[in-house]
Amino acid sequence: MEIVLQLLAMQGDTFIVIGSGIAGASAAYELAKLGPVIILERESQPGYHTTGRSAAVFSEIYGNATIRAVTVGSRSFFASPPEGFADHPLWAPRRMAMVARGDQIERLRHAYHEWVQLVPSIQLIEGDDARHATPMLKPNYVAGAVIETEANDLDVNEIHRGFLRGAARSGAKLVCNAEVASFNYDQAGWRVQTKAGEFAGRIVINAAGAWGDEIARLAGARPVGLTPKRRTAVLFDPIPAEDVRSWPTVIDADEQFYFKPDAGRLLGSPADETESAPCDAQPEEIDVAIAVDRIEQAANFHVERVFRKWAGLRSFVADKSPVVGFDPKLPGFFWLVGQGGYGIQTSPAIGRITAALASGADIPDDLKRLGVAAEDLSPARITH
Repeated sequence: MEIVLQLLAMQGDTFIVIGSGIAGASAAYELAKLGPVIILERESQPGYHTTGRSAAVFSEIYGNATIRAVTVGSRSFFASPPEGFADHPLWAPRRMAMVARGDQIERLRHAYHEWVQLVPSIQLIEGDDARHATPMLKPNYVAGAVIETEANDLDVNEIHRGFLRGAARSGAKLVCNAEVASFNYDQAGWRVQTKAGEFAGRIVINAAGAWGDEIARLAGARPVGLTPKRRTAVLFDPIPAEDVRSWPTVIDADEQFYFKPDAGRLLGSPADETESAPCDAQPEEIDVAIAVDRIEQAANFHVERVFRKWAGLRSFVADKSPVVGFDPKLPGFFWLVGQGGYGIQTSPAIGRITAALASGADIPDDLKRLGVAAEDLSPARITH
């Protein structure tokens, strides 16, 4: 009760957001409507790490139940963003095909019956229907597919920039080259010492991505067990040459690979999840080779040349749901980590949830109706 009373007294004072990736940017966008916001970024530019390396897919059947609910709750924002938020549309239609081999089809059927309850527009097709819908795959590979007709490609740069611009218009201040060195907390609130100077505020929002547990330790909070995992991506042309612009995003039912059109070429991944320390992730040659091999096993084209390769870190806790909420023991320390690979597509809803919970309110009603619950996001589910 003492912590709750302290938090209520903090409302309206400065929020210090640590990290300017998509989590920190969307949180700052919403928090700046409530009070002063300072965004501290350790790099020289915002979104350098995971945000800038996203595959940029909006899928309402991707991820666990919590992720799917907050994704559905983000649809209306992407479809119709606030006036002045962006110069261009935030997304473009791109159907998705979740494909299954014969040994995977039963698991896909089971998943479909769960997904369709929240996303009634999806279709489960099998046999020749599935093969007709995915002509870029070998006919003997495909036993069935779930087709998500209302999936989209996301414009990550436009979304990220829109959140930061909107936050700035509401008075938020972004400070780059501001790696955190230490925290001090007293009755006046938090003082955060960084390479760019000292900053004071009542509430710290830990949106530091793969560095989230490191920030927590510096502040004196118990870590939530964040595990950064490297994911590799490659850009290539299919051989023989094809016009791929109208192709769907193709994802293996067990998420062993995916590929999708990207600027006239194909972006592919082995969907690797290699544990890593927080770092500037770089691709490993073995993962590039695995990506090519898995895609070629399924597809009726070859990959002769990789034009570009990169990697990013996706950070998870054990149950793979985001961690959003006040630390149960450290006053004024708010967690916003563990979005995994779903941070872009969930950012509008997660930003709103952060602003609501950080100001002492409840989950917004529209998200509660989708099944989003504060206890499923709270760090208390992990640290206690």
